[in-house]
Amino acid sequence: MDITDLIGEATEYDKKQALEEKKPKSWCKSVSAFANGIGGTLIFGITNDDQIVGLADAEHDAEIISEQIKTRLEPIPEFHISFFETEDGKKLILLNVSGGEETPYYYAADGVMEAFVRLGNESVKADATELKRLVLRGKNSSFDSLSTTYQASDFAFSKLKERYKSWTGESLDEKELLSFGLVDAKGMLTNAGALLADDSPIRWSRIFCTRWNGLTKGGGVTDALDDAEYSGSLITLLNEGAAFIKRNTHTKWKKTADSRIDMPDYCERSYFEALVNSLVHRDYLVNGSEVHIDIFDDRLRIYSPGGMPDGTLVQERIIDAIPSTRRNPVLADVFQRLGYMERKGSGLTKIIESYKNAYNYSEDKKPQFESSRVEFTVTLMNLNYGVNEANEAKNEANEAKNVTSKIQDIEILLLNILRENPNVTQKELARITGVSRSTIQRLMEEMIKEKKLLRIGATRSGHWEVL
Repeated sequence: MDITDLIGEATEYDKKQALEEKKPKSWCKSVSAFANGIGGTLIFGITNDDQIVGLADAEHDAEIISEQIKTRLEPIPEFHISFFETEDGKKLILLNVSGGEETPYYYAADGVMEAFVRLGNESVKADATELKRLVLRGKNSSFDSLSTTYQASDFAFSKLKERYKSWTGESLDEKELLSFGLVDAKGMLTNAGALLADDSPIRWSRIFCTRWNGLTKGGGVTDALDDAEYSGSLITLLNEGAAFIKRNTHTKWKKTADSRIDMPDYCERSYFEALVNSLVHRDYLVNGSEVHIDIFDDRLRIYSPGGMPDGTLVQERIIDAIPSTRRNPVLADVFQRLGYMERKGSGLTKIIESYKNAYNYSEDKKPQFESSRVEFTVTLMNLNYGVNEANEAKNEANEAKNVTSKIQDIEILLLNILRENPNVTQKELARITGVSRSTIQRLMEEMIKEKKLLRIGATRSGHWEVL
């Protein structure tokens, strides 16, 4: 029998060969960790190598488990005990612990009061930052929603207002700063407001950018070819980070019979999405680290402080199956209003899909995601690095088959976007679709000729109408 027959393929779980009555902390810490996370199942009667040995007196053990949880866990988490009997008569106990809402859940016995969290398949003691996060969650709050001591009237939001105007066509009133969660009822900035203010007072929200010489951080005579440090509004950080990547990467191109194919080192939509995620979802409770962009000859790496919000390891998850969990819901909502992200948790999937549509894509170029307890890293491979003549020939053979369908897909996407936002610029369309601005211009000119699209008004003040 496979263990997934007991707990399901995607369930967090831990295993115990037997109930340790004299050392209850050895398994109670997993109860604390499950309650402080997304929940999980503790199985008694199975070895670490999945050998089912069963329990001598499962009913007695179940009573002890229930008693120990009620006396040693504070507050008492929601749990359910069930039995499982194998065909050969061996009995197991399945202790299912639900993810709790009253975090932190402490192990409070033996003279200690400790909270635990899951890290991969282990239950580890929560550090000071994790405890702060659990306390906020227990209060149904988040770092970005907390009020600061900064008067909102002392700060400007020109970058935010400029972006909002360009995306929606509407002006952002001061009163909307309150409805967005950037200012509280007393006129004080929230942490989200402080992060989005032009001159952000949260200094550890900086972004460090480096173009390294070679494949490592010490790969050449001159270690760094370019470097920069940016501070200020998250919108400034996003734009400057994207600009740094753009000026330190290249776009190859080649002519076809009737057009030109651009071949950038990296998909702009992919690295822009990764940058958005790094700024919106980073753990701002960690104030000794910043977002880092490191560009090497063969790869681009974006690092942000804080692991997965639910404590799991992204490299052990199925990307398409990861639910939307927002560490900073206020920031996420604002960035959605600005057109930088969607409400659905599809950011990582979009990074991968954009790469799959790239000209020089191969499976070894697939984006990589890695997290730990304290960090999250996205690695994007240089699509043009190491591409040989054989790959070029293969790509050219596939090009004729794919180019027509890709153009049709882009045209449909453009028309849908223009229906939703008739004021969107060609620059924004290029970013959203992941193709060059020149391609956007050419396709729109063709759609005008085909009477699919009409421009109404002047170049700067007019708008698009889908026919």
